[in-house]
Amino acid sequence: MSFRMTRRGLIAASAAAVAAPGLLNAQGTWPNRPVRILCAFPAGGITDGYARAYGDYIAQKSGQTVVVENRVGAGGGIAAQALKSAPDDGHTLMITISSTMLGNRVMFKNLPYDPDKDFSFLAIMSTGHLPLVAQKNTGAKTIAEFVDFARKNRTSFGSYAAGSFAHIVGAELNRRFDLDMTIVHYRGEAPMWQDLLTGNSAVAMGSYTAAKGVLDTGAGVAIAVPTSKRMSTLPDVATYAEQGLKDPVFDLMSWAGFFGKASMPAEMVQQISDLMVEAGKTERIRNLTATFGIDDTAQDHRFFRQIYETQGPIWLDHLNRLGVTPS
Repeated sequence: MSFRMTRRGLIAASAAAVAAPGLLNAQGTWPNRPVRILCAFPAGGITDGYARAYGDYIAQKSGQTVVVENRVGAGGGIAAQALKSAPDDGHTLMITISSTMLGNRVMFKNLPYDPDKDFSFLAIMSTGHLPLVAQKNTGAKTIAEFVDFARKNRTSFGSYAAGSFAHIVGAELNRRFDLDMTIVHYRGEAPMWQDLLTGNSAVAMGSYTAAKGVLDTGAGVAIAVPTSKRMSTLPDVATYAEQGLKDPVFDLMSWAGFFGKASMPAEMVQQISDLMVEAGKTERIRNLTATFGIDDTAQDHRFFRQIYETQGPIWLDHLNRLGVTPS
């Protein structure tokens, strides 16, 4: 599957950019019936929070009912397949994360959907930056100090899932500094942070919200953030780039995105994209992102496509290096 945007794709994107979005609920425009949002992950996380907050905004602006359905499983693949099979009327959307479109290509032998061809990209939201947190007993406050510790001690690196961004970063640190850390994959963040809290793990990488308990108790110390600028919630923690690690892999965006079917007209893509960007500026959604330590708001379909086209190959290159056996 190619990430190269064709001339035809650029022309289509340009046409979408200038298409008049129209008025919500005007005859023949979107939405003119109830909207279904397929959320690829369970209730309680940022993806579900986004689905419901943005869904409520659509309902408020349009007067139409919006229903969120959690279609969980296969790294978002269940929801992606459901969207692919949905009617071609533009009233079924999906929200999922990068693993559905990128990681699943490596984790599964055969995907029942084509990430490049089956969907329209509508809007992208950050899912928060993932701080690298060292156990306090390592004595590390920077990557250099942690590397020094890892060279002298048997070290385990906590990853919230095989094929995750954490897995990629752990493997890259091993390669870059000739370390031999054991990367331990957990089923989610809760058990991972519990092991770091108790000292069974020397370092872990995950969401700021889930790590906050460990940071607040002092059991863990954030030693790096994968951002181009420092996080507002961790202003004293240097980025990887500030610590000399300027490879793009350390600055990948962890995202959630809204998708429609590939058959969605360009005018509808533009209209929904504009609505999502507008919703991202509301107090409710700004409060939601602040809760999860997220600084950025929703970006439109053009920005989403740009991130996918430029960062997707980096994700896939590093995922393929992991040697994960697909299921």
